[in-house]
Amino acid sequence: MSGYAFIMKSPEETIELGIKLGEKLKPGSVLTLEGDLGAGKTTFTKGIGKGLGVKKIVNSPTFTIIKEYEGNIPLYHMDAYRLEESDEDLGFHEYFEGEGVTVVEWAKFIQDMLPKELLRIEIYHQRESERRLILRPFGAFYESVCKELQDESTSD
Repeated sequence: MSGYAFIMKSPEETIELGIKLGEKLKPGSVLTLEGDLGAGKTTFTKGIGKGLGVKKIVNSPTFTIIKEYEGNIPLYHMDAYRLEESDEDLGFHEYFEGEGVTVVEWAKFIQDMLPKELLRIEIYHQRESERRLILRPFGAFYESVCKELQDESTSD
């Protein structure tokens, strides 16, 4: 499946795209983040948080698995990396179907628990300071969000 590609030339551009995406999301939205180490997954999530009205600084949940942030819509930031060989149910469904937006890094480790409709985001190093973000929507809501983002980025 193809997706919607965006080239970010700085961390600030990555945050700005995250803000625009965050402003379009609704409670129960699920996003997965995959990509190169150090490519900007947490930076992008910081932007999503700002778009949701989160005031606290968003940082990586690597050692806690799930971090919750209050905003206009709550942000649930998960890191599933440490769950690679675990069958432990940490109540993911309550988050996925809850009142907030859930962002899951390393989602491949909990693939069987993810909802069918979600937005898959891949972030890769392009050049030294450039990143390539690919948004792959699964479901009509996410498809419309991606089209809006693409339309906005081409009109800038």
